[in-house]
Amino acid sequence: MRKKIVAGNWKMNKTLDEAVALVSEVVNMIKDEVTGEVDVVLCPPALYLTTLKPYLEGQTRVALGAQNCHEKASGAYTGEISAPMLKSIGVRYVILGHSERRQYFGETNAQLAEKVNSALANGLTPIFCCGESLEQRQTEVHLDFVRAQLTESLFHLSPEQFANLVIAYEPIWAIGTGLTATSDQAQEMHAMLRQHIASQYGQEVADDTSILYGGSANEKNAAELFAQPDVDGGLIGGASLKSREFTLVVKGVKN
Repeated sequence: MRKKIVAGNWKMNKTLDEAVALVSEVVNMIKDEVTGEVDVVLCPPALYLTTLKPYLEGQTRVALGAQNCHEKASGAYTGEISAPMLKSIGVRYVILGHSERRQYFGETNAQLAEKVNSALANGLTPIFCCGESLEQRQTEVHLDFVRAQLTESLFHLSPEQFANLVIAYEPIWAIGTGLTATSDQAQEMHAMLRQHIASQYGQEVADDTSILYGGSANEKNAAELFAQPDVDGGLIGGASLKSREFTLVVKGVKN
């Protein structure tokens, strides 16, 4: 059985004091209120990771994640953070290929293949993001575009390696815009992704791959989205910045 996962991507938000308060609230709410089988991943800004890690000690369902890592293990890359560094401080997950990284920092499918390699080599679980723009959807090239993202960044992996990552589908047109893919649109893309994975790795690997929805999911629409057969949880942006809203999103996962 594939895992149900809800990951909170805090992006470049929160002061340190605010981050401590948020993680404390989320951990306690998850512990007290969430009964279903769902793993929660919190991805704060990188400089807070070591400070927040103690708040997750002993938590069986809440893990620490990073928002990015460099493809090289070390070197003269001022301001960057490597996968070995993240591993050394107890990080378990890392978001790779988020649409904002692709758009603002020019990350390519080839570069992301290297980042995935580095993350896996250091025992991290990549949350690999893929998704299309509004123009690509309107011109009906969105399915081919997203297939290519997986093919070019992931399909060099062995089946054993591929089994250690998570996919997050994020329709770019629904991030920070207030727009959300309908549950049918989300299901269509998730089913296509699973089928594409099966074409490369077989149905068993595809059936075991967690595919998250990452386009403006919130406490109002999460349950409907997560009820779709190929939607295994969410990569949550804005709603992850408020403990009550995020907990309600997590509670939207049904087993």
